[in-house]
Order: sequence, then C-alpha cells, then structure tokens
Amino acid sequence: QHVNEVQEYLDIREINGYSIQYAPFQPASREERPIEKCMVYIGLPSNPQFLGPQSLDRLAATIWRCKGPSGENRDYLFMLEDALKGLGDGAEDEHVEELAKRTREKGMASGEIGATLGDGFSIEVAIEKVTSNSKSSPKGTEEVEKP
Repeated sequence: QHVNEVQEYLDIREINGYSIQYAPFQPASREERPIEKCMVYIGLPSNPQFLGPQSLDRLAATIWRCKGPSGENRDYLFMLEDALKGLGDGAEDEHVEELAKRTREKGMASGEIGATLGDGFSIEVAIEKVTSNSKSSPKGTEEVEKP
C-alpha cells in the first residue's frame, strides 16, 4: 500500500552509493513462498563512491565519523544491529555485530560516545524475519562507499 512512497524515500536516501538490483528472497518460514525478484540496493564496485575492501577497524573509523543526508552512518549501523537482534533466532549477523562493537570502541576512544550509543537503542519497523542465501564478505573485510 505504501510501495511507491517507500521506494521514493529509499531512492533519495540511497542515491549516492547504491544501485537497484533484483535478487531472490526466501522468507525464514519455508511455508511462505519465496519471492523470485526482490528489489535491493547494493553498493557496486563500479560506483565512484565505492572505496573497496577495508579492514573492520578502518571501516569502523569511517562509519564513526561519517554522515549522509539521512543522518549519522553509525546510527544506521546500530539500528541495523538492533533490528537484526529483534528478528529472533537465525537473524544474527556476526559481521554486523563485530562492526558495531568496533565502531562503539572508536567512539569511546574519541571521547564522543554520547547518547547515540545509549542502551535500548531500537528501531520500530514492520519487518519479517528472513534468511539470506548470500555469503558474507571475507572475515575482517568489507566494502564501503567513500565518506
């Protein structure tokens, strides 16, 4: 019912670093039918904003200090971590959790660890638990867009 409104918002939010792609989607419940063509935003190496492989520490430092038109990159990361935890068993993402941990450490080291990282950080969204058919990035590296 809000498809067009949501897509317009995401197109603006993701315009500088991501491209629209289509991928299959399998809900966590095998009783639900898979979606053969699900729209996703993916940062491709061909994008001028793409930095390439980064160590988790360097990526955490970049996330801590950067922000975009939609807000602080760290807030997005912490909300993603919280949302994944809120989905329940099977939705955990070790890479996201480790990256969030290291990003918090960067904030503590800089002395800027304010309310952004308070306990109970949550996101109120209607989202269903899903599993991914994709493989994670090699441990310790991630690809990001330029700050």
